[in-house]
Order: sequence, then structure tokens, then C-alpha cells
Amino acid sequence: MDTDVCISNHARRDWLIDGPLKDLIATYIERLRNDRYPEPTVRAYLGCVAHFSYWLKTQGIESLIINSALTKRFMHEHLPSCTCPAPSYCAIANTAAALRHLLKVVPSEQPVADSIISEVNRFAEYLTNTCGLAKTTCDRRMSIVGDFLRHALGTEMPDKLSIGISQLDAFLTLRCSHLKSTSLKVICNCLRSYFRYRALLGDPTVSLAATLPRIADWRHTNLPKVLSDAELEAFLKAFDCTDPVGMRDFAIARCLLDLGLRGCEATHLTLESVNWRNGTVTIIGTKSKRVQQLPLPATTGAAIAQYLQRGRPQTTNRALFVRHRAPFDKPLGVPAIRNAMNRAFMRCGFRDRFCNTHVLRRTMASHLQRSGASIKEIADLLRHQSLDTAGTYARIDHEHLRTVALPWPGSQL
Repeated sequence: MDTDVCISNHARRDWLIDGPLKDLIATYIERLRNDRYPEPTVRAYLGCVAHFSYWLKTQGIESLIINSALTKRFMHEHLPSCTCPAPSYCAIANTAAALRHLLKVVPSEQPVADSIISEVNRFAEYLTNTCGLAKTTCDRRMSIVGDFLRHALGTEMPDKLSIGISQLDAFLTLRCSHLKSTSLKVICNCLRSYFRYRALLGDPTVSLAATLPRIADWRHTNLPKVLSDAELEAFLKAFDCTDPVGMRDFAIARCLLDLGLRGCEATHLTLESVNWRNGTVTIIGTKSKRVQQLPLPATTGAAIAQYLQRGRPQTTNRALFVRHRAPFDKPLGVPAIRNAMNRAFMRCGFRDRFCNTHVLRRTMASHLQRSGASIKEIADLLRHQSLDTAGTYARIDHEHLRTVALPWPGSQL
């Protein structure tokens, strides 16, 4: 269907052609069609965008300065109490998806010259190029450090960092009023990282770093949550391997369980990652940004082969796990992998106990520990840079712990 015809036949064409988004609609429709969305979905998403456009007009927002904060305001404040003329699309799920695509066609705003933004960007380059941190970690530290600098300095960044301990205490006190201890620990770690960066530039930030409180870490008070053998068997049976999507999700589950992959590592697997002749898998996209090779277990190879031969759709994308729904020809993202595992937990009745993908990685580690693997071997297979990270599995090695336990005072030997 022609784009103009699609707009003219829409029930809310007046909201589309008379609203602030009128110059984006044709590009928006073209993008959806390029991603091979079916026409009913295009029309439904277009209705959500029309509703959003009408709301923008009623709010007096005529410019194209649209961001995620504005779309969230529309969904969470306007949709629950919408009184717009019918017909108007008010389904939050469809609206969220439609507006995500809309944000991709909104022209990016030119950044305003800001010395704080420049400083945060330089810090991000240090985190990426020197420390080798993942993008999500860098983004979180950039956000927290940016908030701190604006709170302490306003909008001007001096050549030499001149922040007093009182300013640091005021920022932490403000955050303490509404954050949990785990979130405060993240903030302190981010600021400590920034102070180390400024120390490398010659600023006297040692006293500031020493002022940051050490937040208690209670993660090690409980044993790591893992699937028992019976639960693991029920989990693996929850996938329908006669269905292409079920084959794909089962192959992903085997990668997470047998190789101990993180969700982001599974999304970076490509057809070239699996060396069938040598029986190895090349892992890229790790947190340490190092390329590593792992042996390919027979169970994992069989699940991947079944998916490639009978489940994977025709696509030009070289990613191993791809989308089976629009947008096509794109790799499966981390949220989709997380949702696939959560649906499997729900089908086998474990949704109230387990969620996400990391429990499968911990289950793999606990199986290694029970089979006699050392902490160093577990850390190597899980691609941990520090033995302390894998040391948590020593706490579930009850047999070896009994050999080093001292007798209780006063008990019979």
C-alpha cells in the first residue's frame, strides 16, 4: 500500500497530517515496512503515533524536541486518564513499541556546548579505552558522575577539580533520602572511579575518595540460588522443540547452561562463532572485551544444529540467534533472551523462584563445583577476571568445608 494511501485511509489521518509529527509520518511508515512489519501492525502503530501527536498538540509542543522522557510522560500520565475523542489507541504495550520506533526517526538534537558534558565524555573515553568497561557500566557511571558534577559545580567545569568534602557529603545525603543501600554502593563506586581518573590527571582527590563511605555488602549472606537437578530437567522440558521459536530458545538455554554465557554474550554469537570441525565456540562481546574460545559440548552443539537446520528463518543476518518476528533480519536482543527464559520458568512453575538468565550461569558453576572443579577453573570458564568473584561457589562446597571446620568449643570430639 502506498504511504499516502495508508495515511489517507487511517481513521485518525487528521491527527497525523495536522499535528507536530506530520513531517515524520512518511519516514516512520517506511521504516516499519523496511523492518517487514505486517500492514495491520503498521496501522496499529500509526494509530498510537496519531494519538501521541494529538496529545502533543494539546500540550502546545509544536517542535520536534521529542525524547524518551516525553513518551513516558504520555504513557504513564496521559493514557491512564485519557479523555481524547474516540477512536484513540490507548493500549500501553502497543504504544510503547510504536513510540520506540518513533524515537528512531526523530532528528537528533545538536548538543549544547557544556563543559560538564565534555568532562563526562572524557571520563567515558577513559572507562572505555583504558579500563575496558562495558557500555552499560560506562553509561551508568557517566549518569551518576554527571549528576554529581552538576550538583557540586553547576554548569562550569574548572581546569582543576576543586570540590570540597562538604559538597560530596551534601550530594550523598540527598541521595540517601530515597535510595537503598545497594544503590548507594553503586554511586560510591562510580564516584570512586571518577576520583581515580582525576588523580591520574594530577588532581588531589585522594581525600575525596577516602571520604566515600564503605556500604555494607550483604550479597554473600545467602547461598547462590541455583536450579536443582530435578528443576533443571523440568526447565529443559519446558521448551517446545517442534516449534522454530522453541528450538531457538532451547538452543539459547543450552548455551547459557553449558557454556555459562551471559545474555549479552549470547546475542553476540554469530554463525562464524561455532567451529564445527574443531568443536569450539568463540565468545565475543564479553565484559572484559576479550575474545575467548570454549569447547563446544555435545548437548549444546546438537541443540544449535537442530535450530540451524530446522528452525532458523531465512535471513541475511549473520547472528546465530535472530528474531522470528518483525523487525526481521536482526539479532535477538538481551531483553528478548531474558523474556524467553522467564517464559520457560513460568511454564514449569518456577516463575516465583527464578527469573532472568544469570541463574542458569550460576547453575553451571555449581555443577562444576560439585564435579570437583577448582575455583580457578570455574573462574576461567565463567571468564571472571578476579578469583573473588567466583569464590562465592566455595561456600556451597560442603564436603571440603567440613574438612577445614574447627570443632565447636565444648562439643564432644
